[in-house]
Amino acid sequence: MFTHPALNLQKFDQMPEKCPECGFRYEIELGFYWGAMYMSYGLSVVIVLLVGVSLYFLAGDPATWVYLTVVAITIIGFTPVLFRYARVMMLYFFGSVSFDPSFASQKNIP
Repeated sequence: MFTHPALNLQKFDQMPEKCPECGFRYEIELGFYWGAMYMSYGLSVVIVLLVGVSLYFLAGDPATWVYLTVVAITIIGFTPVLFRYARVMMLYFFGSVSFDPSFASQKNIP
């Protein structure tokens, strides 16, 4: 779905116009992926809560600057992954896209 790997920080967000296998147009309508920002935010909140609770119990409630630093580094590190998962979730939930195993077997895709 994306043209470059997630670790390519300069181009991790680039998508082709159409799927090279089936020709599906990824941009269903103008501004379709704006909703993905809310999904990415929700995923970020979950990560912040998990990191905060983990720090509280594993590090013995450290100073506030430790919470802020660890959460900031974690969220910045996960940004390419969150961006991609939010777009994929947007397509699945609101773009009427689903995986068809028979299509994969016809194309010899594992």
